[in-house]
Amino acid sequence: MIIVAGTLYVDPAERDAYLASCVAAVQAARSASGCIDFAVSADLVEPGRINVYERWESDEQLLAFRGSGPAEEQVAAIRGAEVHRFRISGVEAP
Repeated sequence: MIIVAGTLYVDPAERDAYLASCVAAVQAARSASGCIDFAVSADLVEPGRINVYERWESDEQLLAFRGSGPAEEQVAAIRGAEVHRFRISGVEAP
C-alpha cells in the first residue's frame, strides 16, 4: 500500500477557489483503479493550508492516475508544499 500525505500552502484568500478546482480530480481519483482513498481539504487552523491524503494499492496505479500531474493554474497557486510518499508493509486495526 502507498500513502501520499502532506500539506500544500496557498494564498489564504484563494484557498476556497483552489479547493473548488480540485473537485474533479478528487472524483476521478476515487474512481481510479487502485485508489483506496483520496482527500484534499482545508486545514481547520491555518487559513492558507490544505491537507492532502491519498491511499493507493500500488505505485503503478498511483502513477497511472497521476499522468501529467495537476493543472498549471493549480501549480502556480501553490506557495509551498510538503508532501511525501510512504510505503506501508502492514496494516492493523486500532
